[in-house]
Amino acid sequence: QTVRWHIELQPWASPTPSLNYEASRFLKYISTSQISCEHTNLNSLKGYSKSAKKPWSICLDERFSLIHRIRSKQCRLYSLGLGNDDNQFELSMANNGCEVHRFDPSIKSAHIQEGRHLWYHRLSIDWRDPNPAIAAHKLHSHTKKLGTVLNEFGHHKIDVLKADVESAEWKILENLILEDVVEQIGQLVFEVHIHWPGFEVSGNDSTVVRYWYSLLRELELKDFRLFHTYKDLSKPQMFLKKEAFNASSCYTLSWVNTRWK
Repeated sequence: QTVRWHIELQPWASPTPSLNYEASRFLKYISTSQISCEHTNLNSLKGYSKSAKKPWSICLDERFSLIHRIRSKQCRLYSLGLGNDDNQFELSMANNGCEVHRFDPSIKSAHIQEGRHLWYHRLSIDWRDPNPAIAAHKLHSHTKKLGTVLNEFGHHKIDVLKADVESAEWKILENLILEDVVEQIGQLVFEVHIHWPGFEVSGNDSTVVRYWYSLLRELELKDFRLFHTYKDLSKPQMFLKKEAFNASSCYTLSWVNTRWK
């Protein structure tokens, strides 16, 4: 298997690069469900309160494996966050017998177990592993790629990967696609931030939006289908530092891997 270094960029949305056309295509794409899912919230599961700040929607329809794995207490959730105090979703999944691993570089100990099913790890998931030969990287020894963590933990599958990583999501997603790690994941629930390009994403505005769009199309090629979009109206309504396109700076997107068993 050949190693891929770059994702395949989609053709421009218009004959000459245009931010208007790119933004229009991208926003339409993230706002359009590709597959319908009737049961998307945890209210049907025990221990979930309506007070959760955000709808972290997962697909609990019978035709996908997640609901069966929750019932048989075999599900696994990885949650990537940065000191976010809203862990209602994780607690609810743990209360329903899922093995929950929360990765957050701000916690005090290397590993903390809370109850039978919930673990906190002082680790930040990144799009590259630290290079021990570079002094500056030693400061970031709590930073690892998701594929590396899966190998170290001996986990081959994640039923749900939830990520709220404050603009690192684009490069992390790219890494998961390039290294085929997405194929080990059943559902993705990602908060995406579009008020600026994101960490280490370069280029002019139209190039950036084309890259975002191309990344999401790669997910589609890997048999992921978008089933839920939440447009966060409590966040600034910004698109690449501009009040434009009636866009929010933050969306929560949920995909299901339709090939995943």
